[in-house]
Amino acid sequence: MLRPFALTACAGLLLLLAGTAIAQSQPAPAPGMEGAQEPPRPLEPFVASYEVHNNGRALGNATMQAVPLGGARWRVDLNLKGGGLMRLTGLNLQQSTLFDNVGNQYRPLSQALVKRVFLSNRKTIGTYDWNAHSARWTGDVKKTRQRPVPLQPGDMSGLLINLAVIRDAQPGKTLQYRFVDDGRVRDHFYQVAPQTELVQVGELSYDAMRVERVQPAGSAPSSEQTVIWVAAGVPTPIRILQREDGKDTTDLRLTEYH
Repeated sequence: MLRPFALTACAGLLLLLAGTAIAQSQPAPAPGMEGAQEPPRPLEPFVASYEVHNNGRALGNATMQAVPLGGARWRVDLNLKGGGLMRLTGLNLQQSTLFDNVGNQYRPLSQALVKRVFLSNRKTIGTYDWNAHSARWTGDVKKTRQRPVPLQPGDMSGLLINLAVIRDAQPGKTLQYRFVDDGRVRDHFYQVAPQTELVQVGELSYDAMRVERVQPAGSAPSSEQTVIWVAAGVPTPIRILQREDGKDTTDLRLTEYH
C-alpha cells in the first residue's frame, strides 16, 4: 500500500515520532480476517531495497525497513529517492510510523511524513491517542483533514497495512482493514488470489501470492488499484504496484533484503 509509503527515516523523523508517542493501553484485536487457516505470520525485522518505476520508466530507489525498538515498540520506515533524470527534480519521500506490536496486532502511535519535489516541501505529523480514541494530524495538512479522527480498535496507517497484508495473506482469503492516515479514514478490502504465481525479481524468482485491493460490493468503482505480492518466508513485499485509470503509476520491485 504505497499511499502513503514508509521507510528509513532520518534522525529528525525519529525524534518527531518518539516525541509524539503517547502512553497506551493494551490494544484490542484487529477486526475482520475471514476464515483463518493458519496462524498469522509473526513480524520480523528487515531492511529491503527496491527499484521504483513510474509508468514503465525508472524513477529511483526505495528502502523499507521494520525496526524493533525494545519491548512491544517498533518502527516501520519508507524512503524513496529519485534517480537518474528524476534526481534533478529533488524527489525525496520519507515516511515513518511508530507502533506497538502486541499479540501480533499493529497499533500506530505516531507518524511522520516529509515529501520534497521540485520547489515543494511538505511535512506532517500524526498522533494516535488511544486513551482519547482520537487521531490528529498537524503541519502541511489540508484544513478538512485537521479535525480529530475517532479511532477504532484495529485502525492502522498505510505502512502498517502493508505489514498486515504480509502477516495475514493466505490463498483465497479476503482481508479487511480500516485505513486511518493523513486525516483520512477508509475501509480497505483485499482479495488474495487462490493460486500463487511466479514473480521474477532480478535473477531470482518467487512463488508469490497476489493480493489485490478490491472495492466492496455495491460501492462506486475506483480509478485507483493497488496490488501487493508476498511470498512465504519473505518478511517484506516482493512487489507493490499502484495503478490509476488502468495505467501503472508507482511500481516497487524488490532487489534485496536482509
